[in-house]
Amino acid sequence: MSERFDVVDVIRAKRDRLGLTGEQIDWVVDAYTRGAVADEQMSSLAMAIYLNGMNREEIARWTQAMIASGERLDFSSIIGPGQKIATADKHSTGGVGDKITLPLAPLVAAYGVAVPQLSGRGLGHTGGTLDKLESIPGWQASMSNERMISLLGSVGAVICAAGAGLAPADKKLYALRDVTGTVEAIPLIASSIMSKKIAEGTDSLVLDVKVGSGAFMKDEATARELAQTMVDLGHEAGVKTTALLTDMSTPLGLTVGNAIEVEESVDVLAGGGPDDVVELTVALAREMLSASGVDEDPADALVDGRAMDVYRDMIRSQGGDPDAALPVARESHVVTAPESGTLRRLDALAVGVASWRLGAGRSRKEDPVQAGAGVRLHAKPGDTVRQGQPLMTLLTDTPERFDRALESLADSYEIATDNSAGAERALILGRLSAE
Repeated sequence: MSERFDVVDVIRAKRDRLGLTGEQIDWVVDAYTRGAVADEQMSSLAMAIYLNGMNREEIARWTQAMIASGERLDFSSIIGPGQKIATADKHSTGGVGDKITLPLAPLVAAYGVAVPQLSGRGLGHTGGTLDKLESIPGWQASMSNERMISLLGSVGAVICAAGAGLAPADKKLYALRDVTGTVEAIPLIASSIMSKKIAEGTDSLVLDVKVGSGAFMKDEATARELAQTMVDLGHEAGVKTTALLTDMSTPLGLTVGNAIEVEESVDVLAGGGPDDVVELTVALAREMLSASGVDEDPADALVDGRAMDVYRDMIRSQGGDPDAALPVARESHVVTAPESGTLRRLDALAVGVASWRLGAGRSRKEDPVQAGAGVRLHAKPGDTVRQGQPLMTLLTDTPERFDRALESLADSYEIATDNSAGAERALILGRLSAE
């Protein structure tokens, strides 16, 4: 078939810092999805976008073109007592120890809001929600759209893999960006995330945009730009969207891995768990409930057991056994404090890389992961430690991995011996809504 545009003209336009027309964008996204635009041509265009950016109209049109490449889900058939049930979702840009989805989805569902949480797998130092839940014996990540809608009506929360029909253009382009040095392009990040979330069809969305060494965005200004871009894309598409900027300079919670993060999430649902995990879970739940018209304090459902009840139902509904023992790594290695003082710094990226090297993560999307591997932390910045006290325990089934993990941790922490621990960094750095 003859094509409406010449892809080289589209590349040249963006190379020369010109804005692409809506018709050019619609065509190039569709043509690439169909295979009429080659990978090397889209690579060139992606690099031009990375170097020269896009204006808001271009980003919005690119996002809509990605949505149009596949199906859109419809949750309008989920009915509660006499009325349609509101749907809400959360997306995190990824971090180290970020297990928030696990307690958050059942917590919000405990207040009558349906939570269709389409999640992914880990790649590199950032963990994946599906990998964590797959450490639960029997739990299944995949299901049909019909099954998901049924469970949202009966259980209230689903955490599952996105179907292949949702924004297929994004899946193809994401793989290309990963190998061409264009992952960091804000227009492409924003359109990638929001095309899937808008196509998913929820009424509201809260974005958890991470900032710091263990995050995709290392500085607050860049993270704020990305967050505002995504919030505006959601708002323009009719999805109530807000974003929290949250710190990822140090790992979240006390566990980084798969099974050990599930264990910590269950502690949170039982009314315990690390303070930072509880704080962020409750803050995101408040955003989701507020957008759904629910004026209640979600912290209550962590204390009285309602959130735990939904979690157990959710795990069982997807084939898992919430009472089954979680996998435990066969080997461990303890890292101790070389001196006494106050732990001033614990670098999230270094701990994430260590966990990855221990077997908790993957280098390629087809790699297997070890359910029991990871890093268990015994101290966080601000804690007083004694010489010889355990700082962290490394876990793996394959002890030959310890040396490489320890290499990544060589400069990962700093202990202050002069009582100058430094100012404590806030976990939640800001909130953004539609401009």
